[in-house]
Amino acid sequence: MFSGASAINLDAKGRIAMPKRYREPLHAHHNSQLVITVDIKSPCLLLYPIQEWQQVAAKLSQLSDTQPTERAIKRMLLGYAHECELDGNGRVLLPTPLRRYANLEKRAMLVGQLNKFELWDEAAWQQQIEESRIAILNEDLAANPRLADFSL
Repeated sequence: MFSGASAINLDAKGRIAMPKRYREPLHAHHNSQLVITVDIKSPCLLLYPIQEWQQVAAKLSQLSDTQPTERAIKRMLLGYAHECELDGNGRVLLPTPLRRYANLEKRAMLVGQLNKFELWDEAAWQQQIEESRIAILNEDLAANPRLADFSL
């Protein structure tokens, strides 16, 4: 399971280095293989370990090719999907179309989301965090049955 936000940099070739704490689990449990695609609701990328991606792909295969929204989701997620492997230095090359989608240039944030990672432009991540903080403050958590008992 992946958690935490890590500040990382893209190198001149468009590669990111996975933080060391994730490298061994990715190697041991996923043979260092990832699938990178776009997030359909946010300007960030999603990095799935291969086994987690296979579960997503199974769900996508159940979507219709004739229903416009379902087809659009398949087109986005599968069209941008890029299989890759961590190199010997724990780096991953981000293809240019994926970097463009998420406006990634130099400074980025890699955010663990249990079964996957999100990869954000650093400024966009800071904006997203502030928007999330405000949304949580304005929400009546007790009125939401899934969040009513959520406390730390």
